[in-house]
Amino acid sequence: MADLRNMEKRVNTTPVPPPGFYIREELEERGWSQRDLAFVLGCPEQAVNMIISGKRGISPEMAKALGDVFDVPAEFFANLQSIYDLAKARDPDPGVARRARLQDRYPVREMIKRGWLEETDATLLEVQMTRFFECSDPEEIPHMPHAGYKSHYDETPPPQLAWLFRVRQIAKSIAAVKYTEKMLREAIQRLRSLAYEPDEIRHVPRILMECGVRFILVEPLPSSKIDGVCVWLDDRSPVIGISTRLDRIDNFWFVLPHEIEHVLSGHGQSRGEIIDAELEGERASSETTVSEEERTANRAAADFCVSDAELDSFIARKHPYISERDIVGFAHRLQVHPGIVVGRYQYRTGRYDFLRKYQVRIRQFLIDGGALVDGWGHIAPVSI
Repeated sequence: MADLRNMEKRVNTTPVPPPGFYIREELEERGWSQRDLAFVLGCPEQAVNMIISGKRGISPEMAKALGDVFDVPAEFFANLQSIYDLAKARDPDPGVARRARLQDRYPVREMIKRGWLEETDATLLEVQMTRFFECSDPEEIPHMPHAGYKSHYDETPPPQLAWLFRVRQIAKSIAAVKYTEKMLREAIQRLRSLAYEPDEIRHVPRILMECGVRFILVEPLPSSKIDGVCVWLDDRSPVIGISTRLDRIDNFWFVLPHEIEHVLSGHGQSRGEIIDAELEGERASSETTVSEEERTANRAAADFCVSDAELDSFIARKHPYISERDIVGFAHRLQVHPGIVVGRYQYRTGRYDFLRKYQVRIRQFLIDGGALVDGWGHIAPVSI
């Protein structure tokens, strides 16, 4: 019986014998024949012979029966069979572990689905990832466990970082006129005139491109919660990336002027890209809970359509009985869509169920207007 109780330790040697090898030893210790064991088990002798010779594995039912025969837990035999099966199994493709490391940090499968990467073996997939993240070695890919050094990207969640690099990748493929701050400032009023009718949003990409600002619409990756980004390819080439994560007119006309203010202020030129995620609630405030750069952009975005002063005056005059008619009339006076006023009012009061019917969708107008789009069934014509 001592031999039987040490089975699991002994099968760790190489090569691993089948479980029947140890059953044979125990039978010899007891002076039993295979026919004796078959008699005790109540099964054909041939079945016992196949187990002992390794031609048949030990089933869970047989493990329990053998446990009763030799007065040991059934797990002994189940574990012996499991160890033997693992020893016989072929080693997996080494690429499995490498793909797992990539998928553990980045939504690689989704990136392949979107056409950002090509589905291939692990080695070429790593090569694609290094090109995608603009580095020369897999050990330089941010957030990977073997990353050899720290960078400012370590503060950015991987799904957001992948989205950012897709925006950069697409932007590099676009030819644009020279950017001038003067032209962009002059374009702001033209952009504001588009805020009255949702379909007028289709003109946004063209107006920005005429100012030298590359405008790109990229579908957000799952769980990234990203809204927009201001990135510079060089000190004369600003890029605005938008996700339309919420796809509402009020959110768009907050995020866009927010990113425009980052460009006008030169934010992101010296300290890396400005990535804006969950640009709502506290993150959309001008309080000291957010950085100075974000406060500046938030104030500009709020004032773009409905300034704080105008909103405060409106609420003071109409509170506590603000009707739909009041909202529509106020929006008409400001020459903006009612959904924009609704969004600002919801933010100020926390009443996010108020007149939501006016928060119309706008993404399709951007797509139909010729924006460079990546996602929602569209794949931007760029490669790594």
